[in-house]
Amino acid sequence: MKRCVIIGGAPIADYEKIKEYLRADDFYICCDCGLDHAEGLGITPDLIVGDFDSHEKPETDIETITLPREKDDTDTYFAAKEGIRRGFEYFLITGGVGARADHTLANIYLLYFLYERNKKAVMINDFSEMEIAGSEKVYVDDSYPYFSLVNIAGTARGITIENAKFPLTDGEIKPGYQYGFSNEVLPGKRAEITVKEGSLLLVKDR
Repeated sequence: MKRCVIIGGAPIADYEKIKEYLRADDFYICCDCGLDHAEGLGITPDLIVGDFDSHEKPETDIETITLPREKDDTDTYFAAKEGIRRGFEYFLITGGVGARADHTLANIYLLYFLYERNKKAVMINDFSEMEIAGSEKVYVDDSYPYFSLVNIAGTARGITIENAKFPLTDGEIKPGYQYGFSNEVLPGKRAEITVKEGSLLLVKDR
């Protein structure tokens, strides 16, 4: 399935690691200073979006959507909405986790925004992968030293974790008490996670 890859402006230290996730047929959207990552990732944007408050508007033949600086959507949210409008079902987001905690949190919630619209979305950075775990089973293989489940919305019930150091059956996690951190996949196994009601942020640490 062809993917929409959204590249934000947060720092990327290890371009080679991020490049391992990219495919030749990906559709690339660079958001504002996410353009600074294009050369390091070895890609040419298919679309550029932004209000260009952190990068000079490029003089290019590449399709560019210029946004107002005073707006409700961040550049990455606009990029995701534009990807949905263009028919993409699968999103990969990078350059979304950085020093600005507000932007980082908004980008993490962008995964939830896409999940609510039945889109598959994964966010990657130099250290981890993140996605939303819900009623559809998700997996973690033993190449990841740790994984965590974080409640970012409502109450998650009926949580099952199998093939992990800390298994769970019919568990419940509320935002006010997070106990799903630093779990480990059993050697040679693949952890399986399901959530009957609600959803959780799955963080797989590399």
